[in-house]
Amino acid sequence: MSRQGYCPSCGETPLQAFANNMPVADFYCQGCAEQYELKSKKAQLSQIINDGAYATMLARINSDNNPNFFFLTYSKEWQVNNFLIIPKHFFTADIIVKRPPLAPTARRAGWVGCNIDLRQVPESGKVFLVKQQQVLAPEQVKAQFAKTKFLREQNLQARGWTLDVMKCVDQLPNRFSLAEAYSFSDLLKTKHPDNNNIQAKIRQQLQVLRDRGFIEFLGRGQYEKLL
Repeated sequence: MSRQGYCPSCGETPLQAFANNMPVADFYCQGCAEQYELKSKKAQLSQIINDGAYATMLARINSDNNPNFFFLTYSKEWQVNNFLIIPKHFFTADIIVKRPPLAPTARRAGWVGCNIDLRQVPESGKVFLVKQQQVLAPEQVKAQFAKTKFLREQNLQARGWTLDVMKCVDQLPNRFSLAEAYSFSDLLKTKHPDNNNIQAKIRQQLQVLRDRGFIEFLGRGQYEKLL
């Protein structure tokens, strides 16, 4: 990473390694001060990533300088298969899954770890630098990373709504109707029980995604995803 990696936020700036044992951080960018944690393994890219201590992870992602996360998978021949980053503004408590405590007979009895559930991340939050052994241009990576930075400007409640509607849109066809978006009303109600006007909130978030260039409004309640 230090020799060949670069900062997806500002482009081609090389990354610097933190000192050992920095909790939930491995690298930082001297140019823009973004922090990065790297998870790597010899396997195919999976949706559930084993991680460290649950309490440490929650505290870190809720801090003011929470890191972005790199995920790297490689073959037994040490060839990179997939290498992606999930920007820090996509990390919420929903993504961090608490594991059962270790048994009383374990060396670290009672220790509680966690998993990272990538299924909870919208597709726009998965920014590939290498995909199926194909290297993507740094300019493309930087543009995709920058496109979602507006989420950092939102408060946690607004960001939660935008991310939830993003995930719903991911499940719809490239061209979809407002009625199809409304089909997620019950699901969104369970996640936001204090909101009594779910459909209005869906329309509001579709406008946000339209204004940010993720979807296009075609008229008469019809939308199209912008790839």
